[in-house]
Amino acid sequence: MEKRLSETVEIEVRFSEVDSMKVVWHGNYMQYFEDGREAFGRKYGLDYLTIYGQGYFVPVVDIAFHYRKPMEYGRKALLTVTYRPCEAAKILFDYEIKDSETGEVLTTGSSVQVFMDRNYQLEVSSPAFYKEWKKRWL
Repeated sequence: MEKRLSETVEIEVRFSEVDSMKVVWHGNYMQYFEDGREAFGRKYGLDYLTIYGQGYFVPVVDIAFHYRKPMEYGRKALLTVTYRPCEAAKILFDYEIKDSETGEVLTTGSSVQVFMDRNYQLEVSSPAFYKEWKKRWL
């Protein structure tokens, strides 16, 4: 069984993030997921600057959101981002946002990132540093 790698960050819904119905505008979920990925990267040494320092970019090529309940202005929530291991040259994450008070699941999602070199060429094999990272953490 592989080790489960995850990180949790708190979200406080700001006024600028809600629409006229006082709920989080759907486009802001991508930013929340990004905040989670950055926190995960800092915790496990897989942050964007480290990846860039190894000569790669990791663009998001697929992202999905599944809304269960609205997030309202002034509320707090917890976003947990979990790394999903795979053999391909990809970084997969799953997301879950829960209401801080009730524990209810508000949103789930997933994302896929691929490796590109500095010439924007897709890497079909995992870079050596990523293979080493997986050995260390998994």
